Amino acid sequence: MLIIMMMQQETDRLWNTNYWRVMTANFAMSFAFYLLTPLLPLYLSENFGSTKDVIGLVLSGYTLTALLVRPFSGYLADSFPRKRVLLVSLLLYFLFFGTYLLASTLLLFAIVRTLHGAPFGASTVANSTMAIDVLPSSRRNEGIGYYGLSNNVATAIAPSIGIFVYRYTGSFDLLFWLAFAVAGVGFAVDVGIKPRERQVMKDRRALSFDRFFLTRGWLIALNMVCFGLCYGVLSNYLAIYGKEKLDITSGTGTYFMLLAFGLILSRLQGASALRKGRLTHNASEGIIISTIGYTLFILVPNEFGYYGSALLIGLGNGHMWPAFQNMIISVASNNERGTANSTLLTSWDLGMGLGVLFGGAIAEYFSYEAAFWAIVGIHVVGLLMYFLGTRGFFLQRRRT
Repeated sequence: MLIIMMMQQETDRLWNTNYWRVMTANFAMSFAFYLLTPLLPLYLSENFGSTKDVIGLVLSGYTLTALLVRPFSGYLADSFPRKRVLLVSLLLYFLFFGTYLLASTLLLFAIVRTLHGAPFGASTVANSTMAIDVLPSSRRNEGIGYYGLSNNVATAIAPSIGIFVYRYTGSFDLLFWLAFAVAGVGFAVDVGIKPRERQVMKDRRALSFDRFFLTRGWLIALNMVCFGLCYGVLSNYLAIYGKEKLDITSGTGTYFMLLAFGLILSRLQGASALRKGRLTHNASEGIIISTIGYTLFILVPNEFGYYGSALLIGLGNGHMWPAFQNMIISVASNNERGTANSTLLTSWDLGMGLGVLFGGAIAEYFSYEAAFWAIVGIHVVGLLMYFLGTRGFFLQRRRT
């Protein structure tokens, strides 16, 4: 009996070597991404003289390409050896950072940035699905919540480091090299993953729509589009808005650190509820807190509202994201985990891409202030959608 109990404890061990590897790789991918994200609008403006709407158009290409690729990435992750799909995607994601250094014109940069979204979309789906594979089923809800911490820590560190490097060197090339190196580390770490053998899906529905999009979770996905749109506006236009409206020239790094601190705190706080399966509780709490955060950001145009919103949005998203991810996985069958992951990430990407376009257009013809007021309204729409529809939709359809 003692031996059986010891074997069970080993089987249920959350922090196994494979899990550490996917966490580290996710950190590296996120770090490389967020190192550049808050500074790219400035890069396009200073190096190419781009207008606000052109900046929005160029930057949206990355997200929209990831959006197009992710449904196919979920299908590939379910239908072929997952490690092979993961390593090919990560290798391309890593190599593409080097091509930024070769983009000498706005057109070339727009092409490179847009194409880079494809391996990003594929690798995030494959890596997060691998994380689910290496987690014991008894710790899955909790493990998915902790998995997001690697992204949250990167969100806290990377923008600050990027802004620090640029402030003291003035070199965007150095930032591109740094992102290239970190992404390479992520690829190297995942090479050593030794996943359990699994039977890949081989059926006649290979080209059916539900192999690329989890139709059972359509309302969960639609709800996530609203929240992704709001964050797309915030993350891409925060630095410019802070400089123009609030005269905060060096606060972007601090903002992202506070946001990430809120994310980390909420992940740790919400782990117990996730372990108990209280997904709708965490989602409800997160959506309400995030709505308050977005409202504070634009309603109180000073440093208190600016930095206070960062903490609240971080707390809210940290509760909401793992809850929604577990919800959509729970309405899918075991052999549809890649599709479920890609559906949720695709929805977030769609929202982010629309947010970049939406925010840039409103800022160009009205103001950044108008763009941030608009996302408060959209977030409220997302809140109402969840409480009036999505929560009941999930409870009726969940399998596990």
